[in-house]
Amino acid sequence: LASMQPSGSTPCPCPSFKLREVASMYFTMIAVFLVILVVALQGSAPRGSDFPYKVPLDPQGMLELSWNISYPEQAVHFQLLVRDLHFGLLFGMSDRGEFENADLAVLWSDGHNSYFGDAWSDAKGQLHMDSQQDYQLLGARRAPEGLYLLFRRDFSTCDPKDYLIEDGTVHLIYGILEKPVHSLQAINISAIHRGLQRVQLLKPNITIPELPSDMKSMEITAPDVVIPSQETTYWCYMAELPDGFPKHHIIMYEPVITAGNEALVHHMEVFQCAAEFDSFPHYNGPCDSKMKPDRLNYCRHVLAAWAMGAQAFYYPEEAGLAFGGPGSSRYLRLEIHYHNPLVFKGRRDSSGIRLYYTATLRRYDAGIMELGLVYTPVMAIPPREDAFILTGYCTDKCTQLALPTTGIHIFASQLHTHLAGRKVVTVLSRDGRERQVVNADGHYSPHFQEIRMLKEVVAVFPGDELITTCTYNTEDRSRATVGGFGILEEMCVNYVHYYPQTQLELCKSAVDPGYLHRYFNLVNRFNDEEVCTCPQVSVPQQFFSVPWNTFNRDVLKSLYGFAPISMHCNKSSAVRFPGEWEKQPLPTITERLREPVPHCPPTPGPRPAAPVPLNLGELRRD
Repeated sequence: LASMQPSGSTPCPCPSFKLREVASMYFTMIAVFLVILVVALQGSAPRGSDFPYKVPLDPQGMLELSWNISYPEQAVHFQLLVRDLHFGLLFGMSDRGEFENADLAVLWSDGHNSYFGDAWSDAKGQLHMDSQQDYQLLGARRAPEGLYLLFRRDFSTCDPKDYLIEDGTVHLIYGILEKPVHSLQAINISAIHRGLQRVQLLKPNITIPELPSDMKSMEITAPDVVIPSQETTYWCYMAELPDGFPKHHIIMYEPVITAGNEALVHHMEVFQCAAEFDSFPHYNGPCDSKMKPDRLNYCRHVLAAWAMGAQAFYYPEEAGLAFGGPGSSRYLRLEIHYHNPLVFKGRRDSSGIRLYYTATLRRYDAGIMELGLVYTPVMAIPPREDAFILTGYCTDKCTQLALPTTGIHIFASQLHTHLAGRKVVTVLSRDGRERQVVNADGHYSPHFQEIRMLKEVVAVFPGDELITTCTYNTEDRSRATVGGFGILEEMCVNYVHYYPQTQLELCKSAVDPGYLHRYFNLVNRFNDEEVCTCPQVSVPQQFFSVPWNTFNRDVLKSLYGFAPISMHCNKSSAVRFPGEWEKQPLPTITERLREPVPHCPPTPGPRPAAPVPLNLGELRRD
């Protein structure tokens, strides 16, 4: 059922007898190896432990992808289970989940003969056989649950038609062929059932720490809230720890999402309130309501942060997040961001976060720090931009003042923007030289925001700088996108998880407002349409009235690249550390990190641009 025939290569015109004999023996050995591999696959099901990562590709679960990673080989091994095979399928990767300019592995059948090949699609979606076959079929096997396909792909192939597999989000695409096709070129991708799934393919080699026997859990959840029938809502709910709750370490947490509301709950956070207040009023309502007590603004110490797409989060064995005990408030604030673009009415929700904690304290208290841009409209993106860049700074002045001399250790990171975000990266700089990437996602999606364990712990010392850069696409927007809390406004944030905990909870920046005011005045001088700079006109309104010609775009980009910044070097109480933080100079970078050079694997020999025939028997016709 699963035989494969390796393709031969065209011999030289006049080879010697010995060369022909050697070539014959070489290809015979390959064929024997493939037969042994296929027979082994037929005899036993692939072991789940061989493929530790698994995700359903489609909502119905008819396609299930499992994979493992070999960092020594710089390759990913895939196992694709097709539960109900018709006449083939497409599987592959593209920049943002498009079927145009995609890198694909294709299985297709005319109903009698089946083939597997490495293909690519052009800008119009037309499929072509790749001249370099880099999806390497390793085996195929039928089982009661469906057809298993095993294949391999190097991270980098140095084929310009191939997708470069790198750290961060990967947009996987799939298509199901429900009718027989007689050639690869005959497949019309616009007419097939298709979809995408986002994953982090290159998982770090980190084992889940052993959990203590005295571990307990508690849920901080919304009390059957009726989600407001509006696009964006931040909901606040106050909870309390038991009286006399001693110090514990949170060692794990996970989301609790009400079934059916998975698409509405955008992100959630649990904050602990400031210990200087003996009590906090109960509250359950919108965070921006006039009825919300002002004292809730002092509940800003992050205990847990989750965003759409993230799974359970584990702390390293040497650290836990402290809560409870002397000097720790027993009042907690749950904040949920609901994104309800279809304006559903009457939808009830009891989502939140489940905390797992232990009384057996670990060596270090851990903390969460916000890096990037302040949530303010002074940072804006013009409309019709394909890749507009904004940068937020955690300056040497702030880390010099707030970090211990022994430094801190960042072990995890969660990148966050709203809908226009396309790329996010945080870089560590020391003495004006970029030293290390903390976290980067070149295919970032706001619909897949995980807290990701770092492949290696990043040490940050006093005087270091942490620079977070976000790239945005606003090609589908007709007016400026300003920074803020709304889903159609923008953010640029990196929540870094680190130990030991310090008082520094927020290290972010924004352009100096005075320099932005000068920008609006300049726009007025060089444009016929006047932008009102009256004090009563808000910054968003001023941005909305800017005529976005090339001059105004370029000047704004230049402004963000040289103007001084307002630094927010904040404690958990939302109070800045002592010092002068306005009109601070931008960090000076004298040496940039080199762009990584893709590793090109040695080519074992020519792989002709021909599909591999498969004997899958007669495929069904519905």
